[in-house]
Amino acid sequence: MIAYIDRFIRYIATEKGLSIAYQLSVRQSLDAFSDFLREQGNSLCDVDSALVSMFLQTVQSKGLARSSIRVELVHLRIFFRWLYQSGVLNSDPTALMDLPKKDFILPHVLSQELCAKLIESVDSNDIPFGCRDRAILELIYACGLRVSELINCKLENLDIDDAFIRITGKGNKVRLVPIGRNALMSLCNYLKLTRPQLASKKSKSFIFLSVRGTALTRERVRQIIKQRAIEAGIDENVFPHILRHSFATHLLENGADLRIIQEMLGHADISTTQIYTHLEQQRLNAIHHKFHPRG
Repeated sequence: MIAYIDRFIRYIATEKGLSIAYQLSVRQSLDAFSDFLREQGNSLCDVDSALVSMFLQTVQSKGLARSSIRVELVHLRIFFRWLYQSGVLNSDPTALMDLPKKDFILPHVLSQELCAKLIESVDSNDIPFGCRDRAILELIYACGLRVSELINCKLENLDIDDAFIRITGKGNKVRLVPIGRNALMSLCNYLKLTRPQLASKKSKSFIFLSVRGTALTRERVRQIIKQRAIEAGIDENVFPHILRHSFATHLLENGADLRIIQEMLGHADISTTQIYTHLEQQRLNAIHHKFHPRG
């Protein structure tokens, strides 16, 4: 089975263009299933839906959440579909298996006031790092970027004149996202005053650079945002993705169309974006309970 796993990972990497992080996640799931088969004394040809269900029950008994079990089954489904379509197996044992329902967990967001407090607490006149960090915060919040999208942004992705940025998201899907006025101002200041100081031969055309002139890493961006939140006196746990959630929620609160938010976030399915409508309903309920005489 290991040889087929290797081939499948190469397939999703080269032909599907899926990220290294996704490849590693799939590999981990398939390796766990391979170990399970070996322990049960079964081979790939023995796999049926009952055996897959037994594996998922074993995973569940280890305390994994329903969402994690769902991911395991998704990985197995795409693997066995590929084996069937490649002619390795005569049937797909997972074809009729239903995915466990998703755990419904509302994302945590910052209020508009806290987002403003966080961003405005960073002194853009502090060269180079205040200027850089302010631009990072402004751009993530203004465009709803994932941290992976931010660190991979390059100068050629920017259209300063029309205030747009071209983002390559999950599955190499490209989208155009408008840059707000404040974010554009911070970004232009960074590009003019700070990036030239940080740039080196190793910089290539990445927009945001470290002290060594290399592209920032995911972890470094997380550290920057966490530290800036502490300095701003914000007690909540602040991380890059909370700014993306806040971006979507605040657009919805201010009347933006859900389809437009979906496009800007780069969601393939509108159902993923609809989670933010539940946040808005919560907010409206809270307002009603607080201010209505019979709330």
